[in-house]
Amino acid sequence: MPPPAMTPGNEPPQPLVLTPALMSKLKPARIFKTAVEPPTPPSPGAASPRAPQAGPRHISGISFDDRGDQLITAAEDETFRLYNCKSGKQVKILYSKKYGVDLPRFTHKNTAILHASTKEDDTIRYHSLHDNKYLQYFKGHKGRVISLEMSPVDDGFMSGSLDKTVRLWDLRTPNCRGLLNLPASPVVAYDASGLVFAVGVNQYSRILLYDQANFDKAPFMTITLEDPTLSLVSFPPRAIYMTSLAFSTNGKYILVGCSGDAHYIMDAFEGHLVAKLEGHTGLERRRLDIPPNIEPARGCSGEEVSWTPDSKFVVSGSLDGKIYIWDVQNLPATQKPLDHKTHPPRITPLAVLEGHPGPSRCVKFNPRFAMMCSAGAELAFWLPDPAGDPEEIAKELLKKK
Repeated sequence: MPPPAMTPGNEPPQPLVLTPALMSKLKPARIFKTAVEPPTPPSPGAASPRAPQAGPRHISGISFDDRGDQLITAAEDETFRLYNCKSGKQVKILYSKKYGVDLPRFTHKNTAILHASTKEDDTIRYHSLHDNKYLQYFKGHKGRVISLEMSPVDDGFMSGSLDKTVRLWDLRTPNCRGLLNLPASPVVAYDASGLVFAVGVNQYSRILLYDQANFDKAPFMTITLEDPTLSLVSFPPRAIYMTSLAFSTNGKYILVGCSGDAHYIMDAFEGHLVAKLEGHTGLERRRLDIPPNIEPARGCSGEEVSWTPDSKFVVSGSLDGKIYIWDVQNLPATQKPLDHKTHPPRITPLAVLEGHPGPSRCVKFNPRFAMMCSAGAELAFWLPDPAGDPEEIAKELLKKK
């Protein structure tokens, strides 16, 4: 039977292309000011369990499901909250007061998530949102899990911990199916095909690329992250502290999120440092009025920087609460041979959007819709402003003539 003819009334919606003009016109469409419960005031005479400079509680991690219909947030109030992206409404609140909750990650089912623990032990938990039950515990780490990623193609996932190990798992079995011992705490990422994964090793400034099928062999490539421009600021230069890794959609680039005042884009094939993204303030501290330590630290960094789904832009949070957007469509071609003394091209933000009171700790773009989510002490859903720019409209009209 032939498909029905497309009439103007039932044409499929045209996909929206992300352009610099559209990205710079993102506006908060919905703000959830009560997305985190405030800490309970201590009873008179009792010592406060929280550090005096900690400030308000934050959302510490967010994740979209594969279809972009739902968003889950994990917060320092030990709750995770489910939101519907289409209606812009909170669907449910679930509590994890016993174990704490961090690094929420949707599995390929939109009714189940993985999350790391912050209390009791360092077990990774597989949780059903549908009936609020734990489906599986993944035990093995002896230190806090700081990096957790789901494979894009199957039920495998990977975790990196302060115990200096990376463990590979499968949702169907509680036993770890692979273990990498490293010299320092690692951060991990899968490429879009799920065939390659990257492990960033702090203190050594190395990114190791492994073949998923042969992870027990040596990494097939080792990338060194060196930024010679840091020695212009101080000598000896301050070390780079990697807090997240993310491959571009085509697998060509790796976005390296750092707790300092710069993020980096590396060439995943050649190992070149392609670009340095500047302009924001790093999340090494919780507040602007706290001075940074001499020794670089993770701080509350890790979830604040990500690609847009087309890998044409990078969005990032900042300690000042603003959202920074860099246009990375036309990255400079890398020169051969590899030279760690060459200064990387510095990219300044395409747009700076007024964001949150306090740091914007989590920023992610929806995988299927033109929607961005940012979180800190509050949660915000961003949509493109439908009101067109008068200059752009005038240009379009002139083109038609």
